[in-house]
Amino acid sequence: MDYAVLTGTILVAGVLFALIAQWRDWRPPLLVSVLVGVAVRVVLMFTAAHDSWQPVDFMESFQPAGQAVLNGQDPVLASEGGWHFLPTIPYVYGILLWLGIPWVYAGRLVTVVADIVLIPLVAKLAGGPKASLRALQYALNPLALLVACIHGQVEPVALVFGVAAFVVARGPGSPDRAGVTTQVVAKVRRGVAAYGWRASLPRIIGPGGMLHRALMPGPMDRADLRRGALAGLLMGLALCAKSWPIWLIPGMLLLLPNLRARIAALFMTGALPVFFLVTLPIFAGTSLKQIPAVIETIQDIRPIIGEWGWTPHFTGGDWALIPGLAKIGTYLIYICVVLAVLLWRRADPIDMTTAILLIFMVVTPRLGAQYLLWFMPFLIARPTRFAWPAIIGVSLWSAYGYLYMTQFDDNAWWLLHRDWSRASIVLLPILLMAMPWGRRSPAAQVLAPPVGPAEKATVTSAA
Repeated sequence: MDYAVLTGTILVAGVLFALIAQWRDWRPPLLVSVLVGVAVRVVLMFTAAHDSWQPVDFMESFQPAGQAVLNGQDPVLASEGGWHFLPTIPYVYGILLWLGIPWVYAGRLVTVVADIVLIPLVAKLAGGPKASLRALQYALNPLALLVACIHGQVEPVALVFGVAAFVVARGPGSPDRAGVTTQVVAKVRRGVAAYGWRASLPRIIGPGGMLHRALMPGPMDRADLRRGALAGLLMGLALCAKSWPIWLIPGMLLLLPNLRARIAALFMTGALPVFFLVTLPIFAGTSLKQIPAVIETIQDIRPIIGEWGWTPHFTGGDWALIPGLAKIGTYLIYICVVLAVLLWRRADPIDMTTAILLIFMVVTPRLGAQYLLWFMPFLIARPTRFAWPAIIGVSLWSAYGYLYMTQFDDNAWWLLHRDWSRASIVLLPILLMAMPWGRRSPAAQVLAPPVGPAEKATVTSAA
């Protein structure tokens, strides 16, 4: 990489500025944070586009997918399986190439614009008096800059729609809308305890019961339905960019106010990917006979391990195809995500989502550095005690791969990769500590002791 020193200097300066802003409690106007983010990203995109080193997947997977759309071909099949997702992003690539924009800019323009839009969305996600500070801290996030401007990976596109879905689902008012499902379950339990199962069933599933009222919206509920549908539409677009935003769906649903809105959100979340799949013959020239092959290619995930966490210690730090270890890691993900949902079921849905994404990073058997961006908007919006050690740790690890290891040829790169991948295990306990352990349930209300007449007069006069 030709501009490693300049890029590294910008990243370090950004981290220092973000930490000073945290220390001094700076709260600049949102426009200032956005302009800072735009300036930094434009500089890094320009240097990356003129660099002699370009990421392999950026040139050999993303570019052929966009070129295939430009040629009226299916981006999944025409790029020889290099594109393993729905064709939504290649459609945008194709339009930019059709406009004559050089690929080294066109491929990054998609991710840089999405990452800029994430800056105000992080502020909305954070809410409260420190929203503008959180926006500034995301604007200077080193990993976001590396992924969006240098690598051109599409994580920011998936995140911009996923975070927007959270913002819409939460709606106006307080950002803390946790425990809605728990409250509904508690009402059912109280009804069963009071009347018994036989007497309670008609109240729950009978005409005019809880289920009937939940499914049949009244005039006052249509706004909630529209909110749920819009949130689902945005989450569906996130899934059209990449498949991993499926982990964001539980948090989005818990932010919605009622069952009707959640059903509408789920329907729209699934409808968008289906739409882009069935319209392949119209927009991508895919024949109906090819659609099963497209689905198979999208679903195919090779069990490559040895990049991150615990698996490099079984491979000597090299990549390897070991289905057994990949399967163990996949089961670990499912088990730990379920446990995270159970432990944080009464928490703010943003905290639950942060916990899900962080535990994924701890136990996953396969990972690219861009995966570490998944939790960044959520952790920055609602930081924990160990948020910044986690942010700085994963950014340093990723920057070593992006900036230092790219200075060498293939042989030297693979030798460096062995130590780099195995060193990532040091970050796993830091990510564990960064989880919102202290926010697993709504803040307990501390009830004051009963106040007598004398004490009441004292309290009143003090107030």
